[in-house]
Amino acid sequence: MVTPAALKTEAQATRQQLEQTQRALADEKASHAKTCESLRGKTLEGTQLTQQVIDLQERIATEERHRQSLEEKHQHARQALEHFRQSTKEQRDQDQRKHEQQVQYLQAELRTVNETLATKQQQAVHTLQDNARLLGDLSRAQGDLHQVQEEVRGLRPLQKELGFAQRRTEELGRRLVEQDAAVQQLGASNEQLQGKVIELTAAKQQLELALMAAKSSVAAQEQIVVSMLERFSATAPSPDAATKDPFERAEKSGKRNEKNPTVTGT
Repeated sequence: MVTPAALKTEAQATRQQLEQTQRALADEKASHAKTCESLRGKTLEGTQLTQQVIDLQERIATEERHRQSLEEKHQHARQALEHFRQSTKEQRDQDQRKHEQQVQYLQAELRTVNETLATKQQQAVHTLQDNARLLGDLSRAQGDLHQVQEEVRGLRPLQKELGFAQRRTEELGRRLVEQDAAVQQLGASNEQLQGKVIELTAAKQQLELALMAAKSSVAAQEQIVVSMLERFSATAPSPDAATKDPFERAEKSGKRNEKNPTVTGT
C-alpha cells in the first residue's frame, strides 16, 4: 500500500517535472519568436529583391528605346552618307563602345541577381530545417505532456493537492496548441518565400533572353553599317574630284541621283 508520504513525494516530483516542461516550452516559444522575426526579415529582403528585378526590367526597356533611337539616327545618317561618312563611323564606334559598356553592366547586374538568388535559396533551406527541428521539439513536448497527464490521472486520490498542477497542465496544453498554430503559419510563410524564389528565377531568365536579343540587334546593326561602307567605297569619287568644292560635288551628285534613282536596302 502506498503511503501518503510517498504520494506527496511523487506529487512533488510531478510538479518539478511540470515546471521543467513549462521552462522548456518557454524556451521553445522564445526560439519560435526569433524564427518568426527572421522570416519577416527574409520576406522584406525578398520584396527588395523583387523591386531590384523590376528596376532592371525598366532599365532594359530604357536601353531598348535608346537602341531604337540609335537606329533612327543611323537611318538619317545613311541618307547623307556621302557627306558624313567619317562622322557616321565615329558615331557608330562611340555607340558600340557605349552599348558594350551597357551590356557589361547588365551582365554584372545579372551575376549579382544570381548570387542573391542562390543566397536566398540557401536561407530558405535553413528555414525549412529549422521548422523541421521545431516540429520535432513540439512532438516531444506533446509526448511529455501526454505522459504527465497519464501520471496525473494515476494520482486521483490526491486531486485536491494536484488541482494546481492540473490547471498548469491545461495551460500548457493551450500553449502547445498556440505554438502548433504558429508553426503552421511559419510553414505558410515558407511557401510564400519559395514562391518569391520562383518569381526571381523567372525574372532572371527574362533578363538573359533580353541580353541575348540586345547582342543580336547590335550585331545586325554592325553588319548593316559595314555593308553600307563597302557600298560607298565601291562608288567613291576620284582623287581629283575629291579636291573640288564639296558643295559642288554634292549638287552634281544630287542631279545624278535625280536622273538615275537607285534603291538603297536597309
